[in-house]
Amino acid sequence: MTEIQSAVLVFVLLLASTGIGAIVRPLLPEEHKAQETVQLIQLLVGMLVTFAALVLGLLTASAKTVFDTTNSDMRSYATSIIELDRTMRDYGTQLDHARRLLRTYTAAAVASTWPNEPRPPGEYPDIEPSTKTDSLASSTLGAILGQGQREVRLLDPRDDYHRQLAAEAAARFEQLIALRWKLIEEAHGSISYPFDRILVGWLLIIFLCFGLIAPRNALSLVTIMLGALSIASAVLVILDLDTPFTGPIMIGSQPMRDALAYEAR
Repeated sequence: MTEIQSAVLVFVLLLASTGIGAIVRPLLPEEHKAQETVQLIQLLVGMLVTFAALVLGLLTASAKTVFDTTNSDMRSYATSIIELDRTMRDYGTQLDHARRLLRTYTAAAVASTWPNEPRPPGEYPDIEPSTKTDSLASSTLGAILGQGQREVRLLDPRDDYHRQLAAEAAARFEQLIALRWKLIEEAHGSISYPFDRILVGWLLIIFLCFGLIAPRNALSLVTIMLGALSIASAVLVILDLDTPFTGPIMIGSQPMRDALAYEAR
């Protein structure tokens, strides 16, 4: 289920919960509609609203932290690609094929991770975009990086200068692959879905109480709908920020495109 579908589902559930409350209210005995009962319900709603607002704020802050961290790691990843390419270029023609592999990897990663943006020029594998996580986890992309790393490890440097460059290239390859796996793990998000469902349960109880105590007029209905829409949009933002490579809010592709432009020089 995508982030937008989840937000729409929350919106529908909140309105359905309100509708159930409105349907049940006329069926209740008169003693259940007493002023003391209404005041008790209002106190309960106030308590749950406070808890829900606190949790929504914490989830928003957590999701924003995940998004900012992933964005920073993506910039570091692009920088590592540039530094690796520069090191292999300094080594000489023996690593020209490894440089082409790195350039192929970068172009394929850009095309598959940001499928709605213009595709980079050149020939590279057509990786099917992932709907659940980022396409950097593709086994095809991993195999391209692995082949380039093997070519660096099989180098036979002829002097101290080239031995130093070979060791540096091998170290930068290790760093690049470690950053790749870090980005793959970050793409899964950090929100605990059982906890997320508990929060939605609190919200359903709140809107059920709204349906029980709200007066039957158009203004009340519009106000409740706007409230449900606001909460659904908050859920959308939280889920979208927590999955940086999917949804309307995504990590920018410019760092990787800059790395690709550097490799093409």
